[in-house]
Amino acid sequence: MTNPAEELLDVVDAQDRVIGTATRGEVYRDGLTHRCVFVLVRDPQGRIFTHRRTDTKLFAPGAYDCFVGGVVGSGENYADAARREAEEELGVHGVEPAPLFKFLFEEIVEGRKYSWWCDLYEARWDGPVSPQVEEVAWHGWLSEEELGQRLAEGDWDFVPDGREAYRRYLARRSG
Repeated sequence: MTNPAEELLDVVDAQDRVIGTATRGEVYRDGLTHRCVFVLVRDPQGRIFTHRRTDTKLFAPGAYDCFVGGVVGSGENYADAARREAEEELGVHGVEPAPLFKFLFEEIVEGRKYSWWCDLYEARWDGPVSPQVEEVAWHGWLSEEELGQRLAEGDWDFVPDGREAYRRYLARRSG
């Protein structure tokens, strides 16, 4: 697909039941609830793959994120989407994301409503990566301490859903 705004997505309700379909562009424009996957990828040293999104992204262009992932296509399940998105964004094959938890993200950003179910996964990757240039403008492997510092300092503009997902990830892990 050449235009991401034309990708067909399932529109879901507050219980994550499919109630229709719409293009990604319509979903973002109209604030329709849909499905996304987030994969926290760690290297053998436990560092987290962190990246800056390209400036052409429909949501949060140029922002930083500590998850790879994206929207779940119409008719696609979360697990398949997590694997597909991780492999596409990292430029690798053989990623096996393990499911963690799911939550509903809802936020008003610059006057626009955003709403999606976030299904979180974690994966390990011990080889080289070749991130997709259409998705990733910069990447690095950060320790939890380095990532926490970047999030706390506010020097980097992080995607709001990724920030919330990481907050929930840390809270679940510690409690």
